[in-house]
Amino acid sequence: MPTEIRMPQLGESVTEGTVSRWLKQPGDRVEKYEALLEVVTDKVDTEVPAPVAGVVREIKVPEGETVRVGTLLAILDDAAAEPEDGRAAGGEAMAAGASASPQAPPAAHSAGSPPISPVVARLAAEHQLDLSKITGTGQGGRITKQDVLRYLEARGKEEPAQAAPGTPEAGEVTTTPPAVPPPEPAIQETAVARLRPGMPTQPPPAVPPPPAEPVALPEDAELLPISPMRRAIAEHMLRSRRTAPHVTTVAEVDVSRIVAHRERHAADFARQGVKLTYTPYFVQAAVAGLQAVPVVNGSYTDEGIVLHHRIHIGVAVALEDGLIVPVVRDADEKNLLGLARAVNDLAERARTRRLKPDETQGGTFTITNHGVSGSLFAMPIINQPQAAILGVGAIQKRAVVITQGGVDAIAIRPMCYLSLTFDHRLIDGATADQFLMVVKSFLEQYEA
Repeated sequence: MPTEIRMPQLGESVTEGTVSRWLKQPGDRVEKYEALLEVVTDKVDTEVPAPVAGVVREIKVPEGETVRVGTLLAILDDAAAEPEDGRAAGGEAMAAGASASPQAPPAAHSAGSPPISPVVARLAAEHQLDLSKITGTGQGGRITKQDVLRYLEARGKEEPAQAAPGTPEAGEVTTTPPAVPPPEPAIQETAVARLRPGMPTQPPPAVPPPPAEPVALPEDAELLPISPMRRAIAEHMLRSRRTAPHVTTVAEVDVSRIVAHRERHAADFARQGVKLTYTPYFVQAAVAGLQAVPVVNGSYTDEGIVLHHRIHIGVAVALEDGLIVPVVRDADEKNLLGLARAVNDLAERARTRRLKPDETQGGTFTITNHGVSGSLFAMPIINQPQAAILGVGAIQKRAVVITQGGVDAIAIRPMCYLSLTFDHRLIDGATADQFLMVVKSFLEQYEA
C-alpha cells in the first residue's frame, strides 16, 4: 500500500520549507522512523523520518525547491509489497549506480560516526570520497567542510592528473571558468524570496538585483552555492539593519566572582550530568537587567511599544554552516542549574539538527557569546523584532586598578567586555547604560 510523504508542519508560524537533501532515492529501502530527507526553514534544519518502512517509489520535489506545508514530497511503497516491474528495474539501476550519483549520501559514512552536514555530504558525493579516510577536526571528531577541502587539496597534489587536457577525472577539482556552476533557476530565487512569509519578494531599492550573467571568477577562485539557511540569515540581517537604528554601548566587567563560583561548583553540576559554562551566569545577569529596565524586553511597532511580561532569552549557537538562536523560555523562573541544563540541551540539539522549529521562536532578548572564539568585543546585529542583543567577549586576565580602603592598587583580574546593541527607536543611550550597569553589578557582586 503506498504511503504519501508530505511537507510537515515544522512550527506554529512555519508555512513552508525547502527540501535541502534527499537521504534516500527511488528504489532505496527505508526503515520506519529512519531519516528520509532534510528540510530547511528560516528557523531550523530538521530531518523528516519515514512514518513506515518501505521502498521509495517516487520523489515529487527536487532538492532546493521550497513548497507549502502539506505538499506531496514522495511516495513510499509498503515494505511487504512487491515493487512494480518498472520501478524494480529502476531501483536496481539506482542501487548499482548509487556510488556515482551526486545526490546519494556517502555510503562510507557509518551510522556510528558523528553526523555530517549537508555541505560535507554533497562534497563527498560529488568527489566520490571515502569519508572514513578523512580525519575530522570538528566537535566529537565531526568532519567539517574545511577537512574535506584540505583532503581534496592534498589528494590533488599526490595524484597526478591522467585525463586528457580539458577532461577532468571524477573527483578532480577544476578552477577553470567552464567549471563555474550556472546561475540557479528562477524557481530557486522564488523559493528564497518565500523563505520568510509576509516579507516582500522584491529586494529594496538600496540592494542591487542579482546579476543576470554568471559571475566571472579568477582562475584561483571558486563559486560556492548559498544554502537556504545562509540566505535566510542574510535576509534577516539586512532586514534588521533596514528596520532598526543600531547603537552599541560597551562595559568592562570584572568576573572574578563568577569565575570562582564556577570553579567551586563545576564538579557538583557534573555529578548531576550538567556541564557548567559561563553562559548561564550571563543569562541570569540579563534577566536581572530586563527586570530592572523592562523596556529592553520590548519591541517597537508603529502602534506602540510592546512590553513583554515573560522573559524568553535566545542564546546564539554557531553551526558549521550558519547560526541559530534557540530560546530559553521563562528564563527568570530557572535557577543556575536549570539554566545550565536548558542551555546545554538546546545547544547540543542545535548542533545535531534536532531542534524543533518552535524552539527558535518567541525570544524577547538575545545573548551571543562571541568570546568563545577569542573575540574581545563586537557589535552584534539585533535579532528582530527584539529591542536589543547582548554580546559577551572573551574572559581574559588583565592588570586593572582597584581601590580598597581608599587606596589604589594594581591587581590581576579576569575581565571581559559586554556590548549591548539596541534599537534607538525605543531605547536611548541612558536607558541602555542603565540596563548594562545592572548586568555589570550583578556579575561583579555575584553571590552563591
